[in-house]
Amino acid sequence: MPDQFIDQPNPPPGESHLPDGALQLVVPASDKGFLSDKDRHVVQKFRRAADYLAAGDNVLVQEHLKPEHIKPRLLGHWGTCPGLNLAYAHINRLLSNHTDLRSMFVVGPGHGAPAILACLWLEGSLGHFYPNYTISASGLNRLITGFSTPGGFPSHVSAEVPGSIHEGGELGYALSVAFGAVFDKPDMVAVCVIGDGEAETGPTAAAWHGHKYLDPAESGAVIPILHVNGFKISERTIFGCMDNKEMACFFSGLGYQPRFVEDLEDIDNDMAAAMEWALLEIKKIQKAARDGNPISKPRWPVIVMRTPKGWGCPARLGDKFIEGSFHSHQVPLPAAKKDEEQLKLLEGWLKSYNIGELIDAKTGGLDADITSIVPKETERRIGQVAEAYKGYTPLDLPDWMNFTSKKSDIEISGMQSIGEFLVKVIENNKSTFRLFSPDELESNKLNLVFKVTGRNFQSDKFSRAKGGRVIEILSEHTCQGFMQGYTLTGRTAIFPSYESFLGIVHTMMVQYSKFNKMGQETNWRGPLPSINYIETSTWTRQEHNGFSHQNPSFIGAVLGLKATYSRVYFPPDANCLLSTLYHCLKSKNYVNLIVASKHPTPIYLSSEDAQTHCQAGATIWKFASTDEGMDPDVVLCAIGTETTFEVISAAALLRKKIPELRVRVVNVTDLMVLGSDHPHSLDEAGFESLFTKDRDIVVNYHGYGNDVKGLLFGRKNMERVIVEGYSEEGTTTSPFDMMLRNNVSRYHVAAHAVRSTSLNNYKVTVRQQELVSEFMSEAEKMKQYIYEHGEDPEDCYQAPKFE
Repeated sequence: MPDQFIDQPNPPPGESHLPDGALQLVVPASDKGFLSDKDRHVVQKFRRAADYLAAGDNVLVQEHLKPEHIKPRLLGHWGTCPGLNLAYAHINRLLSNHTDLRSMFVVGPGHGAPAILACLWLEGSLGHFYPNYTISASGLNRLITGFSTPGGFPSHVSAEVPGSIHEGGELGYALSVAFGAVFDKPDMVAVCVIGDGEAETGPTAAAWHGHKYLDPAESGAVIPILHVNGFKISERTIFGCMDNKEMACFFSGLGYQPRFVEDLEDIDNDMAAAMEWALLEIKKIQKAARDGNPISKPRWPVIVMRTPKGWGCPARLGDKFIEGSFHSHQVPLPAAKKDEEQLKLLEGWLKSYNIGELIDAKTGGLDADITSIVPKETERRIGQVAEAYKGYTPLDLPDWMNFTSKKSDIEISGMQSIGEFLVKVIENNKSTFRLFSPDELESNKLNLVFKVTGRNFQSDKFSRAKGGRVIEILSEHTCQGFMQGYTLTGRTAIFPSYESFLGIVHTMMVQYSKFNKMGQETNWRGPLPSINYIETSTWTRQEHNGFSHQNPSFIGAVLGLKATYSRVYFPPDANCLLSTLYHCLKSKNYVNLIVASKHPTPIYLSSEDAQTHCQAGATIWKFASTDEGMDPDVVLCAIGTETTFEVISAAALLRKKIPELRVRVVNVTDLMVLGSDHPHSLDEAGFESLFTKDRDIVVNYHGYGNDVKGLLFGRKNMERVIVEGYSEEGTTTSPFDMMLRNNVSRYHVAAHAVRSTSLNNYKVTVRQQELVSEFMSEAEKMKQYIYEHGEDPEDCYQAPKFE
């Protein structure tokens, strides 16, 4: 790309591609006198101080800058900071003028932390949570010199930053998080800034529809501010190249009313009027809904804020534009420590804010006008709003044992069994519990919840204004963002999904876990409800959809998290699933992943046995073992619903074909017990009590075999372990053929057991070859039957009986 193009400053909005008069959707700007001169100057002072602090590398520029004043490593993203400070100042003004308003600020441009930290220091919230950062000379010095240095605040709006519920490091999720935060919070208005680079992402594109799932009678609202400054790291943005009519068409189609803030000569009048207008529009929509006359498809406000990239920094450096170009995206003068010209430009830039008029050099005290627009009630300040840090609101949970089934010959769908349980959870927690699902609730057998609730979809006249606890949108990213916002503000949610598509939110889940980890390591954030995934419609029963739907990789993603915050469960039957879900809904601060079957399966354990089994994480299943598992020749370990069925079937097959082989069956429901460095890990004595000291272990695992191998690494004598799991073999076929293709069928388990026993039991050794050949022959016959008849034999799903 030619330099003469990329080094040009932001262009004006430009000529419209639409005929004149074709569209009249742009809300007109207010007159110039919206703010009094006094109010305008007050807001400007706040912004000046915040801009200086966000840019400053010298406390108050009381002398000429010298190279030693510059930090050895300059970090931060100046390009977005002036716009964030503009938004922050006007949220404060709105809060001060509307004492019934409560607001959160969700920041999409996460690298704009210098701006947010500056504003938090000015409003006193930073000092409230961190006594070393009070409004004082020492607090100011620590803020500026310590930013993004070892021991200081990171360069992102991270969990250490008061008021934050979103880091913004991975772009695209701010808007969905903001919507999730205001669900069931009728007095909350979240202001969300979305950078025009972030707005190019798929997750943001879907999240614009968030207002269509927001019932104004029961929930708060979001004021989205699209910050258009024209550039990403080194390229123009899509939205930066759209004029106002194009933008108006775009937002109108999404169901919004757009208003443009772009008058740089009188930006504060422009912004103040836009914010007041947005709040007024929200109140109109909410009042109509709360009076029982909801507006059909209301047009919610959105603000398009156009400011130059890096607004306020030096206009040029040599022959390159800085302000208004991508060169201001990060550090506009990166070589100021070594380059005299850049050092002089930096000094002039910082002095242009006349910071001495606003902050006392000796005391660090602020001009009274700056603090006058900050809400006097500290709990209404952006950095101290309770929802952002108080944390967990416990659920009123029913006794899960009331929903269990007696051990019998009847097969039951685990997902249907928890559906009955969730009916009561919803009834008991009408404003603190939700289900976020990517259009799969019926398929995943949770439709029983519709006995007491409906879907919450405001664009559908049959779902509108009915207080539904279920949100279904065919965007996993948006479901995840909604759930994050809901959870980070203290409420509990479940995200049930097809197994193969949870990987879509892999990195979002990782980002959330990092935020949660850092949040729990602060001393002022409360514990959070755990974030809960139910992974169902698994590869073992996705044979009809084919290879694309056969993917258990999300399990490994959760295993890769910090052990303190990750949990993975494989309940083998409906009773164990109920026990596991109850535990997860009570838990705090974890990423919980439950892998469950929606298809009918046997009930192996009574409610009491299921409780014992789930508490232990793994137990010996005496009913399927030889002599209740005493002195085994081999240990068969089952992890996962369908893989457990195959292990049970293999144990029955072995008992029939070669009763002299002694088998112990172990079922693992808490995957983490296998590890050696997890809080749930079995100690060595506990591990040996289940798996013996020296007998071979055949593991039949639901996911990728390397998951288990990684967990077992570090245990003693692990060369005796054989792990079979999903091995990337699949197509549109039958359920049992999926077992055969991936070597997890009963025949493969039985063959492994015979091979593993040959050194311990010579009665088996002399028959090893014939037995293995017989099992593999049976597997081949089964495959031929499936290909001939197009289905599995009926008897392959009959639960084995043990005498």
